[in-house]
Amino acid sequence: MTQLDANALDAEAEEFARDFASLVSNIERVLRGKTQVIRLALACLAAEGHLLIEDVPGIGKTSLAKAIAESIDGTWTRIQFTPDLLPTDVTGVQIFNRRTNEFEFRPGSVFANVVLGDEINRASPKTQSALLEVMAEYQVTVDGRSYPVPYPFIVVATQNPIEHEGVYNLPEAQLDRFLMRISVGYPDRAAELEVIDLAVGRRRPSALSPVITTHDIERMANVVERTFVAPAVRQYIVSIARATRELPQLRLGVSPRGAIALTRASKAYAAADSRPFVTADDVKAVVPFVLGHRMSVSPEAELAGVTAIDLLDRVIKSVPVPKRREEG
Repeated sequence: MTQLDANALDAEAEEFARDFASLVSNIERVLRGKTQVIRLALACLAAEGHLLIEDVPGIGKTSLAKAIAESIDGTWTRIQFTPDLLPTDVTGVQIFNRRTNEFEFRPGSVFANVVLGDEINRASPKTQSALLEVMAEYQVTVDGRSYPVPYPFIVVATQNPIEHEGVYNLPEAQLDRFLMRISVGYPDRAAELEVIDLAVGRRRPSALSPVITTHDIERMANVVERTFVAPAVRQYIVSIARATRELPQLRLGVSPRGAIALTRASKAYAAADSRPFVTADDVKAVVPFVLGHRMSVSPEAELAGVTAIDLLDRVIKSVPVPKRREEG
């Protein structure tokens, strides 16, 4: 790589970081004390991935999803997932037009740049599966014809992991479509006081103005694509994925697709810090959120209280970290 190329990559990474910081600041106006959560969500967006926000009610899951949508000058829709929601409500349907004597395609709710899927686990498995194709291939197939969705396209879904009545657990194939799964968590005392003030002042995500355009998102995605991953860091990512497959407490370890997802997320996280290359620290920062939902704990380990995050922590401690010279 020439010095000119290196300077161009540095400039791209710095511009990426500025846009990223603008998005974070905008969303923090309505979601206080959750900078790290916001950064992870936006890294997922920049990596052209889909985001699953899993937490108890009243934490701000939907507020985060709506704030992301409002911060981008693009189209967005909200799907309230319920047991009676039909697959055609999501993807669209062919309608017969009597005037033209032909069938016309009426697009469903997924035809937007940002799709908010609220309480996705309340819909039936049949409706959930309607999202499989569009999340993977950015298109919908109805009656043998394919219809592309707008670009950029991201699904931000929420679910409550506590309730078990009237919900349908997402199958592994559906979970695998999400680049990251994050939790918002309770705010600290100072942030909670600010949240109450914001609620009293009726400052809501709908009051936010866009700070970037869909063109900016496309440019940011291109920067992520060009972010450099040294051979030693790639080996580190593969070693983490392979180590999960050797754990006896797991029924299912991380697939090669999971290793690819970890690479993409790490690149976005590095670019957010205005670096055109990935370090082992970037990988460590996103591992729990990218791989946690791609692992299936055995029933015996689950009864013993072992979680996927616990096992990932063991893996990270056991896999040798590449040296700084090898990373760059």
